[in-house]
Amino acid sequence: MRLLVTGGAGFIGSEYVRELLRGALPAAAPTAVTVLDKLTYSGNLANLDPVRDDPRLRFVRGDICDPVLVDEVVPGHDVIVHFAAESHVDRSIAGAAPFVTTNVLGTQTLLDAALRHGTGRFVHVSTDEVYGSIEHGSWTEDWPLAPNSPYSASKAGSDLLALAYFRTHGLDVVVTRCSNNYGHYQYPEKVIPLFVTNLLDGGTVPLYGDGGNVRDWLHVRDHCRGIALVQDKGRPGEVYHIGGGTELTNRELTERLVEACGATWESVRPVTDRKGHDRRYSLDITKISQELGYAPTVDLAHGLAETVTWYRENRAWWEPLKG
Repeated sequence: MRLLVTGGAGFIGSEYVRELLRGALPAAAPTAVTVLDKLTYSGNLANLDPVRDDPRLRFVRGDICDPVLVDEVVPGHDVIVHFAAESHVDRSIAGAAPFVTTNVLGTQTLLDAALRHGTGRFVHVSTDEVYGSIEHGSWTEDWPLAPNSPYSASKAGSDLLALAYFRTHGLDVVVTRCSNNYGHYQYPEKVIPLFVTNLLDGGTVPLYGDGGNVRDWLHVRDHCRGIALVQDKGRPGEVYHIGGGTELTNRELTERLVEACGATWESVRPVTDRKGHDRRYSLDITKISQELGYAPTVDLAHGLAETVTWYRENRAWWEPLKG
């Protein structure tokens, strides 16, 4: 099994590569893994250091929007697992163009190459944010898409493109949509590593609005397990939700992180709420649980404690990223 992993030097993609090469995921063991990554600000070759000496690993620096390069890299791979994306909501509000270019046009470039070269399976990794916001209950996979940020709109567009290639061309596409990820090697612009690193340095952390926005938290290891199950056994043309099963308000999450870092609530700075800030996300994971046997395994309390410890012990990784 020869895999091409786009965005494989990023937070989730690198976890997938590390766990795959360690044989820790419920998917067929790879004979070769190619990582294609542009190494933008959030891509980091150091994320692959634990497996860099594995002879099965090959790294290619490049842009998924470059059709010539993509056409050179795709041939010979049985599966593409597509993580590469611009993913920070605040950045998308400040400027949407890179999100449309990478997330929509980059995905289209990969899909065209996969179709042209007969790739066996295309796993498109997406997000729960494509649904917008839900006050009560949980989204199922057939819920209408209603994205509210430029980021989530670009991901919704890429989802629809991927599924269209299945329906039009018969390309073996499966789509995953996950809840909020956390864990080691996460770039410190995201809320958990931002808060943890700020608090460890004795700094302050921003809390949007009333802190009542609700998110479901998913450890990156559980996310990668879910993706591997979909890669191995998911039905072509289907969407699968991967959730963590623990919902917290942003205020509750902040309280846990403040305590875990040995700080006080005086470190929390209320800020004006973000534009178009979705109130609540919640995924129904019945489908992947019943069809593929997925269930989250990392308890949030344990996962957060482990994550704080990792950032405390790995300053050499994150301090350069914060300037």
